[in-house]
Amino acid sequence: MVIAVLLSSINGFAQIKNAKTETVKIYGNCGICKTTIEKAGNVKKVASVDWNKDTKMATLTYDGDKTNQDEILKRIALAGYDSEKFRAPDDVYAKLAGCCQYDRPVKTVAKNKEAGMDMNAGHGNHDHSQMAANKDAAQNQSQLKAVFDNYFSVKDALIKTDAATASAKAAELAASLKAVDMNKLSAEEHTAWMKVMQDLTANAESISKSKDVAKQRSAFAALSGSIYTLAKVSKQDTPVYYQHCPMYNGGKGANWLSKENAVKNPYYGSQMLTCGSTVETIK
Repeated sequence: MVIAVLLSSINGFAQIKNAKTETVKIYGNCGICKTTIEKAGNVKKVASVDWNKDTKMATLTYDGDKTNQDEILKRIALAGYDSEKFRAPDDVYAKLAGCCQYDRPVKTVAKNKEAGMDMNAGHGNHDHSQMAANKDAAQNQSQLKAVFDNYFSVKDALIKTDAATASAKAAELAASLKAVDMNKLSAEEHTAWMKVMQDLTANAESISKSKDVAKQRSAFAALSGSIYTLAKVSKQDTPVYYQHCPMYNGGKGANWLSKENAVKNPYYGSQMLTCGSTVETIK
C-alpha cells in the first residue's frame, strides 16, 4: 500500500514539467486540513502540494513556467489556511471545522493585496485596501477583456456559418489567451484560469486550424464550457447571457455565451437561428 502511494506520488511529480520544489510553512491541525490544503494547492500537471500535519511544513512542486509559490499559497489561503505569506480571510477561517481551527499567527502577514484579502490591521487600511482592490479589478478586466471579446467574435462568425472568419477570430482568441498575465488575475480568477486554460487554448486552436464549420461548432461547444467557468468569476461590464440549444449534438444540447438576451444560435445559424433559450444571466 505504501509503495503504491509512493509510486502515485512519484508519477504525479513526473508529469510536472520545469519542476521546482520548495518547502513552506502552512498552518493547520489534522488530516482534514491536509486534504483541504492539498486539494486547494494541487493543479493537474502544474502544481502538487504535500503537507505534513505534524511539522506544518508543505512541499510544493510546480511548473515554474506556469505558476509560482505565491499563486499556490494564495489558493490555499482562500481555502482557509494561513502561511507565512498569505492570511486566509477571517470569514473563511471561521467556517472551518472545529478540529481545523488552528492557532493563527499574529496578523502581520501582509503581502497579498492581489488576493482581495484583508491582510492588514490598524487605522486607515480600509481606504488603501479599497483603492488597491479597485486598481486590481481594472487590471483583471483588461487581462480578460480580449479573451471574452474574441470569444464573442467567434460566436458571431458561427451564427453566420462563416468558417473562414471563425477560423481567423479563433486565432485571435488563441493569441489573447497566451497574452494573459495570470499574476494579475484575482485569486478566484486565477484558480478558474488554471483549471481551464489548457482546454481553452486547445479548442481555440482547433477552431482556428479548421475550415469545416461542423468541426468548428463541436470545438466551440467545448470552448464555451471553459469560457463560462471564467465568466462566472470575472466581473463583467454588462450582463452576459448563458444560453442553451437543446437540439445540438443529437439532442444532448450545447451552451454558449452572448452579450445579447435575444437568442442567435451559433450551432445552426440561419437553419434554426432562434432555437434555444437563456438559462442564466451573469452580472
